[in-house]
Amino acid sequence: MNKTELTNAIAEKAGLTKVDAKKALDATLVAITNALKAGDKVALVGFGTFAVAARKERNGINPLTKTAIKIAAKKQAKFKAGAELDAAIQ
Repeated sequence: MNKTELTNAIAEKAGLTKVDAKKALDATLVAITNALKAGDKVALVGFGTFAVAARKERNGINPLTKTAIKIAAKKQAKFKAGAELDAAIQ
């Protein structure tokens, strides 16, 4: 499912126009992104939790040249599914 299909599904289930559903989805994504940028977790009870994890700098190997390289430290978005979501997809 892509963003357009998700927008259409939201519009149908919530009884909204596609334009309103797109605005709602965009606002939700912006709110989640801003919270993660600020270092906060976003917990949607029953669905899951979005969080930011810090990855340390590490050593790796370039697969083309087989030489050792340093992989820079970075922050990465993580998602952990909630119990209800896990149960729904089993």
